[in-house]
Amino acid sequence: MKKSWFWNIVIIVTVIACVLAFVLHYKNWSKIEDGQFKITSGIYRQTIPLSELDSISLVSKLPEMERKNGFSWLAKEKGVFKDSLTDSKVYVFVDDLRQQKIRLVHHDSLKLYINFTDSLKTQEFYQKIISFSK
Repeated sequence: MKKSWFWNIVIIVTVIACVLAFVLHYKNWSKIEDGQFKITSGIYRQTIPLSELDSISLVSKLPEMERKNGFSWLAKEKGVFKDSLTDSKVYVFVDDLRQQKIRLVHHDSLKLYINFTDSLKTQEFYQKIISFSK
């Protein structure tokens, strides 16, 4: 009985860590500030100067990619992937795979895909980033 408190604490800490990881990755936090587009989702983070954006478009699905690190859960896809055609890094911040995604190409070949759970927020953000990048 005396040693069971240790395992109880381990279980509680593990559950808290899992809940915290879920909350941090649950949604994308993004903003446009000081001429830069910043996005964070848990441990995944990107900062892109708007002057370095080469193209912005809406796509219906993600291309075939190899996961370097990240995760998929239900309709969410987050992490760093490798484009099998160009062998370049692709950052994915997708909250809903069933909806359109914003495809940003920056620094000539680096890609980032993003969308939000709310499709109207995705459309609104797409219009906002287009207006800032001009």
